[in-house]
Amino acid sequence: MELKQQIKITALYCRLSRDDEFSGDSSSISTQKKMLMQYAKENGFANCQFFVDDGFSGTNFNRPDFQRMLGMVKDGKVSTICVKDLSRLGRDYLQTGYFIEVVFPEYKTRFIAINDNVDSNGGD
Repeated sequence: MELKQQIKITALYCRLSRDDEFSGDSSSISTQKKMLMQYAKENGFANCQFFVDDGFSGTNFNRPDFQRMLGMVKDGKVSTICVKDLSRLGRDYLQTGYFIEVVFPEYKTRFIAINDNVDSNGGD
């Protein structure tokens, strides 16, 4: 029986809340997508998939696409998560830190926040 090696994805996560809309186009979903795709291309990240929570607050993590992405992390399907900045992942800094320092490393998932120069380099 031949085993196919599972190809993991690079998760490109975007989030925009109603409050963020007042800060102009720099936080827009389309701007985030362009930045993340350019970064992925320039840095050799393949098999990219977008996860988008438009209109959801960063103060909690009960967001549909964040939960879908987290499920894929826990299933071992995500090699890297890339966000524009830490606030896109979440605004509850303790919970955000828990994901970055505990959850993602547990599943060998690298985390990158481009504008904050954060790179866990925790992938295998």
